[in-house]
Amino acid sequence: MSMFCFQCQETAKNTGCTVRGVCGKPEGTAGLQDVLIYVLKGISVYGEQALKKGDPLIEEERFIAESLFATITNANFDDDAIKGLIGKGLDLKRRLAVKYASSFGGALPDCASWDPKPGVDPLSKSVDASILSTGGEDQRSLRSLLLFGIKGIAAYAHHASVLGHEEPAIYEFLVEALASMTKELPVDEMVALVMKAGKTAVDTMALLDKANTSAYGKPRITTVDTGVRGNPGILVSGHDLKDLEELLDQTEGKGIDVYTHGEMLPAHYYPFFGKYKHLAGNYGGSWWKQGEEFASFNGPILMTTNCIIPLKDAYRDRIFTTGMAGYPGVKHIPDRKKGSHKDFSAIIELAKKCSPPVEIEKGKITGGFAHDQVLALADKVVDAVKSGAIKRFVVMAGCDGRQKGRSYFTEVAEELPKDTVILTAGCAKYRYNKLELGDIGGIPRVLDAGQCNDSYSLAVIALKLKEAFGLDDVNKLPISFDIAWYEQKAVAVLLALLYLGFKGIRLGPTLPAFLSPAVARVLVENFDIKPIGDVAGDIAAMMEGR
Repeated sequence: MSMFCFQCQETAKNTGCTVRGVCGKPEGTAGLQDVLIYVLKGISVYGEQALKKGDPLIEEERFIAESLFATITNANFDDDAIKGLIGKGLDLKRRLAVKYASSFGGALPDCASWDPKPGVDPLSKSVDASILSTGGEDQRSLRSLLLFGIKGIAAYAHHASVLGHEEPAIYEFLVEALASMTKELPVDEMVALVMKAGKTAVDTMALLDKANTSAYGKPRITTVDTGVRGNPGILVSGHDLKDLEELLDQTEGKGIDVYTHGEMLPAHYYPFFGKYKHLAGNYGGSWWKQGEEFASFNGPILMTTNCIIPLKDAYRDRIFTTGMAGYPGVKHIPDRKKGSHKDFSAIIELAKKCSPPVEIEKGKITGGFAHDQVLALADKVVDAVKSGAIKRFVVMAGCDGRQKGRSYFTEVAEELPKDTVILTAGCAKYRYNKLELGDIGGIPRVLDAGQCNDSYSLAVIALKLKEAFGLDDVNKLPISFDIAWYEQKAVAVLLALLYLGFKGIRLGPTLPAFLSPAVARVLVENFDIKPIGDVAGDIAAMMEGR
């Protein structure tokens, strides 16, 4: 096979992409990403020794987080950018080797000793760097579960870092996890590391929650327009709120409207962004529809993070990337210098020459039900449960995707009894957030907490409700989990939920291909994880608490 990648839910035949990624990732790009991970393992082997000696490692740790983020599904397809990261990683590793190579009594792992001569193509190492190159099936499965989990953790840690919030323990765990993948560890130690990833995911989402709310205020219930105005526009997709802030600052008073797309929708819920009158609304829906929606938007598009898909000619000359996102031939906005901001002048000048967006829908979306907002309604919610007005909460958070089987989540939302409330976060909400599902005594039946990292809010809400009802186990709440997953941030969220003790989670549209039968059995036996089934059967089971 020319490549092997099974990190996302849509991987070919639910086994692995072996020629070209379903996401559009070419084999060469997949190989370079494998090599980049290989280099990160080498850095981490030395990094472990530095941490043992109490030596600072912040530059290397930040680099590890950024590079892991760059390898997330649909984040960076730009081979030159990935080669640049590999080169920088090798330089960092060489610098660490000078100081810490003598700390090893035996032979170094190959990833730590590999030092290609100038001009050597990094792809020459891609076969050795592949996940298939080491260990047996269960070992590969656990390593993959850990690797994909820390990719999600790294993405959230990077977002927090952009806003000036970092936690050494989070970075140190990335080093520990990557270094562990170079060792022959017993299964129980590998499982323990996976659970530690769950704890770290909780800590990282809490850190990002603190970073976002410190910068932009606590989310509040907000109604967002989905129509368009008559001015030229710029469409912002992805997750990076700092990029949106700086773009809004630079477009103010210039006759340009800014619209959110995909996972940028929750920006409207933060009070800070309410001051920008040219933040016009949300345009379109989930990430996978961008081929059509970007074409009709007419103006420039800014991709701030992952979720970019192979481009169409209709908007190829109007799309820009920034941060860890990248695509060959696409204009990239460089990182901000310390104490400064990114320069979005090229996007702004292009927007002035473009026609206003074509209206593709007209309506409103309501969201902003993060933990502080919902807990302010706690008495009302508890009373509704005690009176029987609310029979059950169903958490339908996570990712959206292209597979037709994801219509399951729309059908569940439509068929759930009228006395149920859906808690959501992430782009999975686009499967049902525009349905007219009504409310229960003024409580909307869809409570949208925000981006996928705001699944943390859903967990906080559940844990606080446990206290409000005087329960000793969160699983005794009238709450069920029906989660959609796609990429690696969803893996981090899943591990966080498991660490927090939530059981009986339904996961779909398919169980991860990287789970070996034995590892899947451990998750089933310990956490009662189950695949989604048919709509009617799953609804009946959830309403019965199964």
